[in-house]
Amino acid sequence: MDFKNIIFDFDGTLADTTANILATMHQTISELGLPPRTDDECRATIGLRLEDIPPVLWPEVKDLSEKYAATYRRIFEEVKKKLRVNLYPGVKETLMALHERGVNMAIASSRNRSSLEGFVSELGMEDYFQSLIGGGDVREGKPSPEPVNKILEAHGWNPEETLTVGDMDVDILMGLRAGTETCGVTYGNGSAESLQGAGANHLIDNFSTLLGVKKSK
Repeated sequence: MDFKNIIFDFDGTLADTTANILATMHQTISELGLPPRTDDECRATIGLRLEDIPPVLWPEVKDLSEKYAATYRRIFEEVKKKLRVNLYPGVKETLMALHERGVNMAIASSRNRSSLEGFVSELGMEDYFQSLIGGGDVREGKPSPEPVNKILEAHGWNPEETLTVGDMDVDILMGLRAGTETCGVTYGNGSAESLQGAGANHLIDNFSTLLGVKKSK
């Protein structure tokens, strides 16, 4: 690892929240009386801010974003009590190793800040990250480069010394548009094909192999 800084996605990259997200989405869809969507259709929107999901899944329904987001957040808190969220294999150990090497780390998530902070604390990761950016902290969410740019500017990090890591094409596009190198993880919600299609510089199948990723530029 010869990057000085790493910016991570959270859902599907550090923590396995997929079961929670899908359960919450289906309950939200049912409560709002929306046309059902499959697991695959729902999974394809992971990485987007909640407010940005309705125009993708129900473009014919107007003025749905705020109601959808509020309903989702309420139901998610109930689902979270029943379904435990775990880190992916090797995440804790790898973050510890990166921290010991002096690598600067941050998270750029579409999840709202309070939920993100809660998970990071519950999973014992609060000491590893210098910044947590949530969906409400930016005007434009992924794939806009704004979340990454906000972190780079806040800490004075050089994008050429920074790696953006995520499981979805929107994470890769966000990082590339901010001028960083990117690494796609294939064990999350996106496919290797979609990550490659977005232009990922690196692909890893196991989080621990991140330690061996070298600059390609």
